Amino acid sequence: MAFDLVIDVENTPGALAQVAAAVSDAGVNLAAATCIGSGERAELHILVPHPEAVRRSLATVQLAVTREREVVVVGVEDNPGVLADLARKIAGAGINLDLVYIATRNRVVFGAPELDALRAALDGST
Repeated sequence: MAFDLVIDVENTPGALAQVAAAVSDAGVNLAAATCIGSGERAELHILVPHPEAVRRSLATVQLAVTREREVVVVGVEDNPGVLADLARKIAGAGINLDLVYIATRNRVVFGAPELDALRAALDGST
């Protein structure tokens, strides 16, 4: 399983380093990260296999996971049109995505309220 954790951070130099160090100190591999926010605060999404250890480690540096959820991670070929094909499958199943980002090792992370339906729509794509 894979989990998307959201951490609200100050948008300052070193914020990402602090989170990455805490994840590393927990012995967890950070499989992806994306950050949204251009003001004083930013929303950092990280992809990890073990959220419990990350939550504990972040607490030691006074950071907290504000949201956490399971996501679907699909291995893909690094070719034009791959994301479009997957998005068409998902749309064809009537699923509305609310999260998508790219992870290490040619993988795409998808989130949707209907996780089981998302998995079914992507069956054979993982």
